[in-house]
Amino acid sequence: MRQVSVDERMSLGKETFEKLRLNSPPGGWFPALQDLSWTITESNLLYADLFFSPHLKTISIRATYLWHKTGVPLGIIPTLVSKISALPTSSLERISVNANHWTMPWAHFKDSLSSIVLRCGPSFTEYDSPVPLSNTALDHLIQLPRLRTWRIHGPPPDYLASSLPLVFPPLRELILWKCAVRGWLPLLQRLDGASTTQGVTPLSRTKESLKILKIKIDNVSGAELNDISRIYINASSISTIRCFRNLVDLDVQVYCDNRHCIFELNNDSVTELAMALTQLESLLLGHPCYENTCLTTVACLLPISVHCNKLEKLEIHFNTTNIVDDFKNILEDPRFQQLRPLPRCPLGRLDVDRIPLDLDEWDFETVVNGMSDIFPSLTRCEGVKQSWDELSGKIIANLQEYSE
Repeated sequence: MRQVSVDERMSLGKETFEKLRLNSPPGGWFPALQDLSWTITESNLLYADLFFSPHLKTISIRATYLWHKTGVPLGIIPTLVSKISALPTSSLERISVNANHWTMPWAHFKDSLSSIVLRCGPSFTEYDSPVPLSNTALDHLIQLPRLRTWRIHGPPPDYLASSLPLVFPPLRELILWKCAVRGWLPLLQRLDGASTTQGVTPLSRTKESLKILKIKIDNVSGAELNDISRIYINASSISTIRCFRNLVDLDVQVYCDNRHCIFELNNDSVTELAMALTQLESLLLGHPCYENTCLTTVACLLPISVHCNKLEKLEIHFNTTNIVDDFKNILEDPRFQQLRPLPRCPLGRLDVDRIPLDLDEWDFETVVNGMSDIFPSLTRCEGVKQSWDELSGKIIANLQEYSE
């Protein structure tokens, strides 16, 4: 057997588990097991090692959903830490720890997860966990040549004091989670301009290989959001992201708070981003808010559609205060003349979230024509305001009329 799932539906009782332990054959019950999915419950915790195998390649760990409401019983944490520390790693390629249970005290598992990472060899490819790692474990992880997916939850180590040659592996997916954003984005910016003794920058391979970059600040309190968000949705942080020119998916998940809009880009900085990341298929730059104070307008949408001509998903702030005049200016502004004959992206839905829209009947026609010109495949503007639904209906009607 190569795959086993230990979950809440497992009906084996304590007596059965004890019999399995007493009668375990040499090499264990699952000597060829490669893929273990373990939902931690109080009933299976003491016997989890019965499902361990020296040939494990993938380990997925999550807490029972019951603890999402009640919290993990503190008395079982030492046993749980011990079981996790005992996981075999000689063949390990991927480890995933589910982060949906926010009541789980993940900080307790820093040492055990760090010990697992330190025992992993060159075949290891994926660390997807909310558990922060020690500095030595982070150093080791970065040196692993086949690491492709990395979700970072904690701050970076101090590489100024490190004697190791810092060269990142050819990552395919990088996820910066919550407060990790604070340390890692500035570090990546510094590393992009650094060089090793061989004249290769630490990010050379990652800049070519990275396809997915996600920055997640969801489920953060207002005070934390105010402290974190301005670090990266601005020209400085976007300049760091622009170096990853082969990105297919750029996903910045953050909400503005009730005091101000955190989106500080302007049309020029968005255009520069679009020109740098021409392979994008999904571009999410934060969830648009109702403040309508951002510096971007619909004028930034045309460069996105032209330069990112594979784009299928878009979410971005733009100011609608003067949206009718903004669309008219696109037609007249000489900076856009060379873009107008060029092909557009196949975007079918534009996520506008809480962006306000206040139009009269004549204004609707201008906006419908403007949106359809920039995004010829557009059928829906997805927002909370009813006016966006009305706009979507008029866009669809125009498409039907044109096709007839």
